[in-house]
Amino acid sequence: MLAKKNRLKRKKDFKLILKEGKRFKEDFLILKLRENNLKESRFGFTVSLKVSKNTTLRNKIRRRLSETVKMKFKKIKKGIDGLFIACPGLETKDFWEIDEAVEKLFKKAKICNFS
Repeated sequence: MLAKKNRLKRKKDFKLILKEGKRFKEDFLILKLRENNLKESRFGFTVSLKVSKNTTLRNKIRRRLSETVKMKFKKIKKGIDGLFIACPGLETKDFWEIDEAVEKLFKKAKICNFS
């Protein structure tokens, strides 16, 4: 799980990213990015009822997304707010497929440098 200082929590932050953020899509995952005026990058995760009506499955997807971002966090640029939005179909993917999709999104957005 991401550190508290690296998590988006306030509804206001989520709405701002949804309204003003740049959108990137990969398979069943959408990433919206917006610059913030902080020294840290923060991320939030949204998994709607359209993905699954099962709360346990939605939380599992949220935890998997959080863990993949945590693994790549040291390579991510500072001063970015990001929001991951899960689309229907993501519930069938395993951890490594989600990890690969997140990495592709970061490359598309040019916020992360992988060697």
